[in-house]
Amino acid sequence: MGKTLAYKILEDHLIDGKLSPGEEITIRIDQTLTQDSTGTMVYLQLEAMEVDRVKTELSVAYIDHNTLQTGFENADDHEFIKSVAKRHGVLFSKPGNGICHQLHLENYGKPGKTLLGSDSHTPTGGGLGMIAIGAGGLDVAVAMARGTYSLVAPKVVKVELKGSLKPWVSAKDVILQVLKELTVKGGVGRIIEYTGEGVKSLSVTDRATITNMGAELGATTSVFPSDENTRQYLKSQGREEAYRPLSADEDAVYDEELIIDLDSLTPLAAKPHSPDNVDTVDAIGEIKVDQVAIGSCTNSSYADLMKVAAILKGKKVHPDVSLVISPGSSRILAKMAENGALADIISAGARVIENACGPCIGMGQSPKSGAVSLRTFNRNFKGRSGTLDADVYLVSPETAAISAVKGVLTDGRKSGEALPEIPDTDFELNDNFIVYPEGFDKSNTEVAMGPNIKPFPRNTALPETVEAKVVLHAGDNITTDDIMPSDSRLLPYRSNIPHLSNYCFEKIDKGFSERCKEAGKCAIAGGENYGQGSSREHAALAPLYLGVKLVAAKSFARIHRSNLINSGIMPLVFDNPADYDDISTGDELVIENAPQQVKSGTVEIKNITTGKTYKTVTNFSDLEIQLILKGGKINYMKG
Repeated sequence: MGKTLAYKILEDHLIDGKLSPGEEITIRIDQTLTQDSTGTMVYLQLEAMEVDRVKTELSVAYIDHNTLQTGFENADDHEFIKSVAKRHGVLFSKPGNGICHQLHLENYGKPGKTLLGSDSHTPTGGGLGMIAIGAGGLDVAVAMARGTYSLVAPKVVKVELKGSLKPWVSAKDVILQVLKELTVKGGVGRIIEYTGEGVKSLSVTDRATITNMGAELGATTSVFPSDENTRQYLKSQGREEAYRPLSADEDAVYDEELIIDLDSLTPLAAKPHSPDNVDTVDAIGEIKVDQVAIGSCTNSSYADLMKVAAILKGKKVHPDVSLVISPGSSRILAKMAENGALADIISAGARVIENACGPCIGMGQSPKSGAVSLRTFNRNFKGRSGTLDADVYLVSPETAAISAVKGVLTDGRKSGEALPEIPDTDFELNDNFIVYPEGFDKSNTEVAMGPNIKPFPRNTALPETVEAKVVLHAGDNITTDDIMPSDSRLLPYRSNIPHLSNYCFEKIDKGFSERCKEAGKCAIAGGENYGQGSSREHAALAPLYLGVKLVAAKSFARIHRSNLINSGIMPLVFDNPADYDDISTGDELVIENAPQQVKSGTVEIKNITTGKTYKTVTNFSDLEIQLILKGGKINYMKG
């Protein structure tokens, strides 16, 4: 029986466990990445582990989220991260260098390597043939400290790409089609592996767009083979020596299969307010557009922005449209300045902002009230843009650019314009934004701890009896943005859990934090796919600080479930989904003989208010049981 590419790489890195779907495994991690929105907490946790040098081949701390410095808080976080990076042998990428995933693709990603990142879009590296996994910050801190990561071996889904893309149809449309067919929870417990003749027609940055948005499927990661296109990309970045060919065996056996016909794809858009709410641009129609934002880790590559420049050249952005563009890296911006493309963009009336995540995470460029905003980003959750009543559509760079000119959502195929081929170009190596940990030593490098940086909350061992009051009855597809909002107002406080906790769930229930404080010990009832979206562990740490002991839901998103367990909060799945409807805010719950029940795999929750009992299942691995019993991963590691 032939092997999938995903399992070949996992097998090469296997340390412990049986490599079979559903089995817990431990793998060696070659590389890690962090960004500053999650990074401060990661490095607080790394410091708590009292290690010296990191155990990975390479670890990089990127500054790309909190670059809007309206006060001392973000700058203090950056200085803290830089100081801890130097103490432990981690590279530090200064603000202005670019977006972590684009930068890692350009500078450090290698086919066949494993990468763990404290950002849910770390699977971008799968475009280079890596097993690149997004995880909570504590898991990344442990990977740096020990060089390992434990997970349940996923199933592998084969997505066969047939044919080739037509003009005005791009890689963004490919992943939108996959999302349409599989939905935002269709990738949970799975690796998406792309194969077929259509793969050859996609560049590495095309592939990276697709693997990047695989995070929206809930997938563990996504991966493409490493082939001649991979070699050419690495050569263009001055790193051809990193190339190695990798592919699945011809007779590889997959758990599931999906076929995407590239020839038949048309320009697509994800409508408000979910990445899988996908329709054709033609069917949506020529709706009036107020704002267009191009960039993010999904679509800020050189090829993407050169297409945008070609579309805008000699034209004028529509008078009613605000067009903003954020390049993915300083290297890309420099090249576009050299070849004149930047001048074409600016001359058309576009705003060019810093090489950073920016509007994608609500850090500036919020649209006006009730606006329609077209974005080349990866998420369009309600309010994520910073404007609660805005309608955000996710589209390709080509669709975004032509729509910015026309003033309405436009299918580029009907514009009568031809898209030029973007020739390959070579980039000069430039590490002027990188601070190397030369001469690092814990004894001679002090931690720079600003006044806004507070210790992360710690749980206690699981008691015999767990009592909790239901403080929220949440719906389906609750996102980590819903749980712990992230925008220009709150991002400066990502290292201050006590402050952040006051805003927990504020988008859907402004009274949540106060009810928690009154109750002391709390529980949440959730629907399907609870905790989808960003990897931010703040969505577990803030509830922990507020006294949340358990979340009982119909199902959980992968990373958030892990973050809850790492914090010692029990994620329990209703055996009978109808029980979710029976629970009300204010109900008093109790779990007796909690440690024994957790070990058994089923936990009975008694509703003292109604007299009913609900059966829940845990699906905990042996390691996860120990984490819950100890009150979280840090406590477990301390012994």
